[in-house]
Amino acid sequence: MLARGQSLTELAGIGPYLNKQIINWLRHPPELEGTIPEIRKNFLTRAEATTLQSKYPERFREIRGDLQMHTLWSDGSGSIQDMAEAARSRGYSYIAITDHSKGLKIAGGIDEDQLAQQGEEIAAINESMRRDAGGFRILRSVELNLSPIGAGDMDQATLDHLDLVLGCFHSALRRKEDQTERYLAALRNSSIHILGHPRGRIYNFHLGLSADWAKVFALAAKLDKAVEIDCYPDRQDLSLDLLGIARREGCRISLGTDSHGPSQLKFM
Repeated sequence: MLARGQSLTELAGIGPYLNKQIINWLRHPPELEGTIPEIRKNFLTRAEATTLQSKYPERFREIRGDLQMHTLWSDGSGSIQDMAEAARSRGYSYIAITDHSKGLKIAGGIDEDQLAQQGEEIAAINESMRRDAGGFRILRSVELNLSPIGAGDMDQATLDHLDLVLGCFHSALRRKEDQTERYLAALRNSSIHILGHPRGRIYNFHLGLSADWAKVFALAAKLDKAVEIDCYPDRQDLSLDLLGIARREGCRISLGTDSHGPSQLKFM
């Protein structure tokens, strides 16, 4: 566009100030090496991820489901039916509905009775899809709010009726000291199948917690539990270096978009 003499303000979101900045960067490229902020280190850029996706399309076609998403039952914007239909359009075989549990009131967390009611809705949708969706299945799940000592906030009898339990920390996420024992306690919680967004990382907000990750992933592997790549752009959470350790320890990885609406399933 610059070579053609066009103004970059023709692009969405570009005003006169950014137009001037970008033109200056194009003419005098800034020195990038060594300037990546800590919060972005060891993650791919969107451009790099898109390149890899086009280079290895078969790997993305092998993804059969999405194991974290939210609906109108908590803080999502779509119904269970909406999320299921969006997932089917992506060629998936299954999804897990992981609305927040009651301890996270700020996110509309649901209690045991509501979770049971949601289960009835899921069962009805599964039955209707069983007839016409080629075996597509919605898994009953919950994003269980974990205390700093790894304890959940719902009774065990309720959790026993679920297909899958995603356990996540939502408090005390700014601690600087090593949190290895917190993670080991969470993994030893017999209710948990997946440790969701393990570090509690949120881009441009905080780096997340630190731990002896080899020890954490080794215990997850021993207990046959998974740790999550949270595909939501602000989280992602497990960086490339940590994934290398997880692979070395033989730890399962769960993929979930943490979607809060049907359009966000694309975050996979």
